[in-house]
Amino acid sequence: MPTWFSWFIVLWTIVLITVMFIGGYFMFRKFLKRLPKEDGKSILDWQDFHIEQTLHLWEDEQKKLLNDLVEPVPELFRDVAKGKIAGKIGELVLKDQAKVLTLDYIVRGYILATPKRDHKFLIKKLKEKNIDMSPYRDLLEIS
Repeated sequence: MPTWFSWFIVLWTIVLITVMFIGGYFMFRKFLKRLPKEDGKSILDWQDFHIEQTLHLWEDEQKKLLNDLVEPVPELFRDVAKGKIAGKIGELVLKDQAKVLTLDYIVRGYILATPKRDHKFLIKKLKEKNIDMSPYRDLLEIS
């Protein structure tokens, strides 16, 4: 067997193992989110509950804003990001027992549901839409 073919097999094996580890990592994270907590519900169960309880409050304009906010997320993960953000928004609305879903809930839910590194896009989007960021400065940790 030629040496180049042996090296090809070794490199291909390394690539396949690496890809399997990466896939396994993401599957394990999903598995951990599905595990029930002390109250008997998992993180994803609570997320679904919050979305179902507040689904009737969402209007087309608010759905459009949520779609604009998750625009920088790669399309493959966009539905997951929307679900996580909508779940956090629903949690805030239910906690305050609000009857109307306002812009304030959407922005606060987005900030709380996303990592800090993604807040740059939110700041840019809020500036484009001429929305005052001053109520959210403590959540965004901007100066």
